[in-house]
Amino acid sequence: MGTRSTIAIENADGLVFQVYCHWDGYLSGVGKTLLDHYTNHDQVHELISHGDISSLGTTIGTKHDFNAMGHDGTTFYGRDRGESGCTARLFTDFHDYTANHKCQEYEYIMTKDSVWLVSRDGYAYTSLKDQIAMELSYD
Repeated sequence: MGTRSTIAIENADGLVFQVYCHWDGYLSGVGKTLLDHYTNHDQVHELISHGDISSLGTTIGTKHDFNAMGHDGTTFYGRDRGESGCTARLFTDFHDYTANHKCQEYEYIMTKDSVWLVSRDGYAYTSLKDQIAMELSYD
């Protein structure tokens, strides 16, 4: 069963782009991968430019068979399965994003200041780094 999430980025001009991610959306999955491997706006823009995601890898990778296993690259619905209608959604600013975005169990956004935030089940956005540290301290 997938733990669904969304990944978004807030540009310097305030525009926000968001994509859906189906698998491993929890903090130790997508959250930790974003924090460790997608650390700047250029990387996140490239990730989001490919649209909705089936599974997030440690790299964006290259086009591959959608059902292929054993690679570190990200699997996209559009690029790798050829689906249409799965491009990033656009919002005019952070307020528009929070009012109208696609909600999932975990929502990740890189702010224009390059800080990752997370919202769990629709609650307030908080520091992803702090949330992961807190989760690991309970293990």
